[in-house]
Amino acid sequence: MKKLAVLILAVAGFIACGSEGAYYKPQAQIMPQHIRKIAVRQILNKTEVFALEDKFYDELYDEFLRNGSYQIVPENDGAEGVVVTTISRYLNVPIQYDSQLIPTVYRMNIWLDVVFMDKTTNAPVWREPAFMGTQIYAASTLPGGMTEVQARDVVFEQLSRDIVKRTVDGFGSVWSENKKKVMNNPEYTTITE
Repeated sequence: MKKLAVLILAVAGFIACGSEGAYYKPQAQIMPQHIRKIAVRQILNKTEVFALEDKFYDELYDEFLRNGSYQIVPENDGAEGVVVTTISRYLNVPIQYDSQLIPTVYRMNIWLDVVFMDKTTNAPVWREPAFMGTQIYAASTLPGGMTEVQARDVVFEQLSRDIVKRTVDGFGSVWSENKKKVMNNPEYTTITE
């Protein structure tokens, strides 16, 4: 009889914990109300890979336009908020080889330092110092494979969606890698896994 009572209490406890309002939900970080127009600043590329920033800028700008939550304007034309992005590291390495030691699968990682600045107070609203996008892809010589440029485009689409989601939906919607000393040292450009 005692076992049955304990079992009933345990089931009732699980049902109570599973009900609405019994789980942790942080309060959303809302964008300051005075920010209605935002700008996307030209992206800074600190890697050795040429012209990454141009393609990524176009993708990020288009993603903000598709979202439509904020009016996108030039920075000097009344923008109250600015997205400042730096590509801090680009890594594309083979992770699988065939029997002749020819790479067949690659892993691409791109790290960003993203800051959303409030132009009226000149203070950051949010900052993600190690925003990372990853794509694992088969070599273009294999069926269903892709080139490095195609994989890079996929990563840029993913990162653009994440930056827009972080800006519109607020804290907790997307997060970066937890890397120590990235915020404290602005010259820190190499992030290791």
